[in-house]
Amino acid sequence: MTRNPARAGGATPAVRNDTAAHGRKVLEAEAEAIRRLIPRLGSAFDDAVELVLACRGRVVVTGMGKPGFIAQKLSATFASTGTPSLYLHPAEALHGDLGRVVSGDVVVALSNSGETEELNRILPALDRLGVPVIAITSRPTSELGAASDVVLDLGDIEEACPMGLAPTTSAVALLAMGDALAMAVLSEKPFTSDDYAANHPGGKLGRRLKKVAEVMRQGPQNPVVKEDVTVTRAIEVMTMTPGRPGATSVVDGLGRLVGIFTDGDLRRLIQGGHTDFSVPVREVMTRKPHTVRGDLLALDAAQVLRERKIDQVPVVDDRRRPVGLLDVQDLLAARIVGAG
Repeated sequence: MTRNPARAGGATPAVRNDTAAHGRKVLEAEAEAIRRLIPRLGSAFDDAVELVLACRGRVVVTGMGKPGFIAQKLSATFASTGTPSLYLHPAEALHGDLGRVVSGDVVVALSNSGETEELNRILPALDRLGVPVIAITSRPTSELGAASDVVLDLGDIEEACPMGLAPTTSAVALLAMGDALAMAVLSEKPFTSDDYAANHPGGKLGRRLKKVAEVMRQGPQNPVVKEDVTVTRAIEVMTMTPGRPGATSVVDGLGRLVGIFTDGDLRRLIQGGHTDFSVPVREVMTRKPHTVRGDLLALDAAQVLRERKIDQVPVVDDRRRPVGLLDVQDLLAARIVGAG
């Protein structure tokens, strides 16, 4: 993008031509740091996974400075994927927050150097509590590494910072190793997409994981008529149903779905010159309509509506009884479709 000097308040300062090249070197260095982690995953990694899986309390993730921010992300990843977790700030732990850690917890400590003073000062207290510690560090012989039950060794890391000081490559390595641990734990847990959805009720992700049963019209908002009622009665039911869905499911004497009657069917009748609405609805309904199940993702149901070019679809149970009606307006209201 070209800067507009007038909008920038003056002339555009000169930019060296090698800045993009330097940016590429940073990305290459960070990508290489992650690649070098792959052969380092062995028995210690397995031990760390087993410790987390055996945890009967919470996984307490801690770190100071930049590793602290990554520790917060790792804790959030654990929590969202079915492993109870919290983040503990090492400095605050020295002033009372250590009480958040109890017997039965597991601590995951992040420190590139393994010599972070605030972090290492809480290690004796963790030892007294009998809380196992998993260290993620590039210095297994550091104070943190020596005091930990399991060490995930990042290996020698050279920062991508021009001064070799700002946490860059090391931060990416900590993040990647943490993700590897969390996802390996997840692979061993009986944690389903339904469980994941329960932990993500809000935002776009939550909407994408909603089931049809969560957004469909049901109970008094689910219009149903028997196949022998008149078209007039079917129209009355559709009109009187709260929300006026513009359709009604049609069932046989056993309550099983045999058809659907919609506003579109009514318009086609009128356009065809059929104005006798005293006929049974079974004579003019749409037979063998498309259906969905309540446990289907609402996003997939939206795809059914789009592909079939319909506005409503009955939701049926195992016995093909209409337990709900899904209207495109319901998907819009829940922001399943038309949502950013």
